Amino acid sequence: MRRVWRVADVRTAEKALMATLPPGTLMARAASGLARRCVELLADRYGSVYGRSTLLLVGAGDNGGDALFAGALLCRRGVAVRALLLDPERVHRDGLASLVAAGGRAVEVVPASCDLVVDGIVGIGGHSPLRPLAADVVFAVQRALAADGARPVIVAVDLPSGVDVDTGHVDGPAVYADVTVAFGCLKPALVVGPAAPLAGYVDLVDIGLEPWLRGGAALSIAEADDVASWWPQPGAGSDKYTRGVVGVATGSDDYPGAALLSVAGASAGPAGMVRYAGGAGDLVRAAHPPVIVSSRVGDAGRVQAWTCGSGFGTDDRALREVRAVLAARVPVCLDADGLTLISDGRTAETADILRGRSAPLVVTPHDREFARLAGHAIGPDRVEAALALAAKMRATVLLKGDRTVIASPDGTAWVNPTGTPVLATGGSGDVLAGLIGSLLAAGLAPVRAAVAGAYVHGLAGRIAGAGGRPVTSADVAAALPAAIGSLISSRR
Repeated sequence: MRRVWRVADVRTAEKALMATLPPGTLMARAASGLARRCVELLADRYGSVYGRSTLLLVGAGDNGGDALFAGALLCRRGVAVRALLLDPERVHRDGLASLVAAGGRAVEVVPASCDLVVDGIVGIGGHSPLRPLAADVVFAVQRALAADGARPVIVAVDLPSGVDVDTGHVDGPAVYADVTVAFGCLKPALVVGPAAPLAGYVDLVDIGLEPWLRGGAALSIAEADDVASWWPQPGAGSDKYTRGVVGVATGSDDYPGAALLSVAGASAGPAGMVRYAGGAGDLVRAAHPPVIVSSRVGDAGRVQAWTCGSGFGTDDRALREVRAVLAARVPVCLDADGLTLISDGRTAETADILRGRSAPLVVTPHDREFARLAGHAIGPDRVEAALALAAKMRATVLLKGDRTVIASPDGTAWVNPTGTPVLATGGSGDVLAGLIGSLLAAGLAPVRAAVAGAYVHGLAGRIAGAGGRPVTSADVAAALPAAIGSLISSRR
């Protein structure tokens, strides 16, 4: 499991660490890690380091100092290093002196070409949008490098300039990095929101900061070992009932595919039995013979959890079925039309049922569904928005997106690292909802069910889209067993 930290926590940890070290030690560690990564990138692309060229984009403060000291180390490896100083009066003096002494030089314009660009404009003290001068430099670099035709490698120092560090929001021009060399710990902009894709590959450099980080992290990121250790496994004495029975109330005459996809997701999960209740029973029975089919939630029989809402419709019949699911004293994963039905304010009865629930609830909105549930748009901070909705609903919120956020009513939040754009296809969320319901039925706590479901769903999307293949939601469902198998086998 990895942790992600806000700026205030990073600043406090840096101050405590620096108090134990000789002056300049922390910057030297950061610069060394940055230079080492730049050397590796130059060697990988060009086969050698000597004679290559690097442009440093240097802002004021410590971020620019990191870039300058790293540039000095590159000079000593035979790299021609030029530094474009955005604020010469506030440049890190020792860093600039070190660069010049090593053979580097300051320049006033963007060169016509270079092999590597180091973005040291702003660090964790910066905010989106960039100031006009910095924005002009970013545009100038993009124009010059596009005209040259041979695009250099772009490396961001700690995070890409032009992003909001604590939220991942981007409001204006920003650097699009191939690699971000992050110092000490991950920051929210590297893993969530529109900023995350701008970071490229994130290379975390250990500068001794982790033991000094205190309090609650902004986010957690599950890794393969975490999800594999949570995943319920049958034992020698297991049977289909002890493994958990999941009910799936999805689909309708208009959207029968939602039933097939959500049942496929549920069937791939760890539950031992799937019961389907809805209007697509004949199709479900034909496609999934082991599934027990009924037409109504009330006739489905006993289950340990429900998945409900995908393709359900929003008529009175659907509303009655959603109420029946929510009235059950078992965990529920509510998706799609189910979210619409609880947010449209049609009657007070549904609200009363929700307020009276004591069993766990997982809701899986995309941005528009979130707005209906919360009564407002998400805004620039996706994590805080998800946490606020989780507290309001007393539910686990899985806010879908390129970097899906999972928020708990207890104030903790997670971000999923396996997301892929191929999952942006109709019905993909139906598969995910079914899988989460199966995890709930097998006994997983709601936050872990949501985190694990999103993680495996992302893996399945990557498997389905390998080699650039076009992907449908049916492909994602079909790839779930392989994704789960690779996850579990990696621990053995």
